[in-house]
Amino acid sequence: MKAIAITRPGEPEVLQIVERDVPKPTGQEVLIRVFAAGVNRPDVMQRKGNYPPPPGASPDIPGLEVAGVIEAIGPDVTQWQVGDPVCALLTGGGYAEFAVAQAGHCLPVPAAFEGSGGSFVQAASLPETVFTVWHNVFQRGNLKSGEHFLVHGGSSGIGITAIQIAKAFNAKVFATAGSAEKCKACMDLGADQCINYREEDFEIALKERGIDVILDMVGGDYIPKNLRLLRPEGRLVFINTMKGGKVNGEDPVDFGLIMRNRLTITGSTLRNRKNAFKAALASEIREKVWPVLEKGLFKPVIAQTFPLAEAAEAHALMESSDHIGKIILVNEQT
Repeated sequence: MKAIAITRPGEPEVLQIVERDVPKPTGQEVLIRVFAAGVNRPDVMQRKGNYPPPPGASPDIPGLEVAGVIEAIGPDVTQWQVGDPVCALLTGGGYAEFAVAQAGHCLPVPAAFEGSGGSFVQAASLPETVFTVWHNVFQRGNLKSGEHFLVHGGSSGIGITAIQIAKAFNAKVFATAGSAEKCKACMDLGADQCINYREEDFEIALKERGIDVILDMVGGDYIPKNLRLLRPEGRLVFINTMKGGKVNGEDPVDFGLIMRNRLTITGSTLRNRKNAFKAALASEIREKVWPVLEKGLFKPVIAQTFPLAEAAEAHALMESSDHIGKIILVNEQT
């Protein structure tokens, strides 16, 4: 099969097409003929040598989410059959014509997508972002109906997912983004307000609103601002710290504020979690989020698709941040 390998840590051009043996599923694994694969920030981090794959994952083929058709099943798989259309969360190996996934980490391609020429492209955009948002916003952040929710990076893959799911569950949704165009996209997806952080201080803009749950992928100088925005019993959830995991001395964190307002600071990473955890998460997502997709309350936003062989160009676009929504690699057989 053809695959995209990280030939050495570096810039996008280190992604090169290679020939590899088709993997064979064992135990609770399935083999997926990949029609589309999502491109995510962790793939960029891995390419640069900053995000090593966990034990057992493909050491040099990135890709954390795919959509396609099950080609073969391991001997212990009972919930899927050959020919089933699925999307799946992977620990790596998605940038290829075939990929192995845990059966419990697969979800059916939503029926609402069937018959659409882009059904697998749309489905490939879901696993990494939906798993991340559901666990962090709704499980760790415990977002409830009627609460105020803020997501930074509202036009990113995570952001467009968080806005729509939070809105579907009746939260009041706020976002930040880096341009008027991106802010409009967030508003069109259901955000009640979007702050262009290049022109306005989000803390000042939202101070009178008050926020119950914040999903932050920025960190750095956003941390004290986030904490000051939270209402009593508020929850700050980290999924990345693109501006750094430490706060500079000019605006230190006030731990007295945390105690007085009974704030919760939490966060998570997904890739290294145990298979059983991710299988349980997939089951809850199928029960809670898939009906939202079927009702059309949450629709994937695809920024651009690239042929598998143009993975380097896809990474360059990801790093430019000149996109709104998900970037997807497509195999020729689609």
